[in-house]
Amino acid sequence: MTPRQAQILKSIVELYAQTAAPVGSLSLAENLGVSPATIRAEMAELERQGYIRQPHTSAGRIPTDKGYRTYVNGVQPQVNQHSARAIVRIIHDSGESEQAVKNAAQSLASATRNFGIATWMDHIYRYGLSNLFSHPEFQSGSQAFEIARLLDDLPEYLGEMFANSNRVSVLIGSENPIGKSAGAASIMGRVKTPFGQSFIGVIGPTRQDYERVVGLVDYVSRELEEALNA
Repeated sequence: MTPRQAQILKSIVELYAQTAAPVGSLSLAENLGVSPATIRAEMAELERQGYIRQPHTSAGRIPTDKGYRTYVNGVQPQVNQHSARAIVRIIHDSGESEQAVKNAAQSLASATRNFGIATWMDHIYRYGLSNLFSHPEFQSGSQAFEIARLLDDLPEYLGEMFANSNRVSVLIGSENPIGKSAGAASIMGRVKTPFGQSFIGVIGPTRQDYERVVGLVDYVSRELEEALNA
C-alpha cells in the first residue's frame, strides 16, 4: 500500500465512523487536496486489494474487515482526559472491588456509546444494550440477529475471544469467534486482580472511533487494575 492509499484508507475509516454513510471521492478530494479522478483511481486499487468495498452501485466506499485491521494496526490511541478522569473518579469512589468493576463497565458503555462488559471472578456484567441497538448497523436485518447471537453466546466464548497476552485486544468483524457477520468490534482490556484475571471493555459496530475507544479502554483497564490491587 502506498502512502497516499494509506491516507485515503485512514480518511475513509474516520469519515465513515463519523457519518455512517459511504465515503465518496469528492469529500476525500476536499480533505486531501487531490483531484477526484486521482482519488477514484486509488479507491479502485484499494477495493481490488480488499481494503474497502462499495455497498451499493453508485455509492461511495466503506472499509472492509481487512481495511479496519490495517487501520487499527497503525492507530495511535488517544485518551480523552475529561472522560478518563470522570471514570477514574467513579472507580475510586466505588468502595468495594466488585462495585468498582461494575461502575467502570457502565461508565465505559456510556462514554463510548457501546455495549460495556466486565468480568469479575465468576460474574459477567453487561451494560448499554440500548447503546448497541441505537447504531444503524444493528437496528434491523441479519446484522441485528448476529449481534444478538454474539451477546447470547458471549459467556461461553469470552476466554477464546480475549486469549492473547495484549493489554488491549481488538477483534474486528470476522475475527470474533462468534457473530462473525454481525459487523461488530470487540475492544477489551486485560485486568490483573488479586483473585485472578478479569476483562473490561466494549462491543460495538466495526464503525468505531478506534483512536478514542482503544485509548479509553486501555486507560480504564490500567486504572481499574491499580485500584483493585491497592
